[in-house]
Amino acid sequence: MSEAPPPAERIGLGRIFKAFFLLGATSFGGGVVAYLREALVVRERWLDDRTFVEGLELAQMLPGLNATNMSVYVGERLRGAPGALVACLGMMLPGTIVVMALGVLVAENAKAWDLSSVLLGVGSAAVGLLVQTTWRLAQPVVRNAFDVAIAAATFVGVSWLRLPLPLVLLVIAPIAIGRYRPRAAAAAAAGAAGGEGGRAEAGDADDDAGRGHA
Repeated sequence: MSEAPPPAERIGLGRIFKAFFLLGATSFGGGVVAYLREALVVRERWLDDRTFVEGLELAQMLPGLNATNMSVYVGERLRGAPGALVACLGMMLPGTIVVMALGVLVAENAKAWDLSSVLLGVGSAAVGLLVQTTWRLAQPVVRNAFDVAIAAATFVGVSWLRLPLPLVLLVIAPIAIGRYRPRAAAAAAAGAAGGEGGRAEAGDADDDAGRGHA
């Protein structure tokens, strides 16, 4: 797991645009999450794995494409609103140019052997990269049997039962939030502190009683 924190230096808008333009130009299909992590966590070191997962969770819960939402999240984190704008433009511009330039060519040659083979190879590589990234990201997040059950229930609901994602989130999210709500951890910490305080007070009382008898 990467331990690199977000950089303290001020990142230039041009550098943000270039990074997301390259991402938009070189990422394909469902493997975009893997490309995002490789660029933002490993290469640029703008995020660590935990912050990346938090941004990905937010991107998946909001309307729109995950990659576009992530570009806004990271850009805003680095440089505020201007950073969010240039990151989003950089992410969207390559695909827009390619689709507009090659739309007619793809439509006319979609069944051609060479084109389908290229797309199949790219898709296979993207799937493999996505599996590897999913495994890396799951390690700091899925920590016990409850986390595994939540992940499995979400997977089954969306992939096998074909339930709408908002419906799955409405059912799963309250359960997960209830399990990890902050007040539960705070109450446990307060209880532990209270127990230690009670034991300390009892010890002081015993000491005072001992001195009184003496």
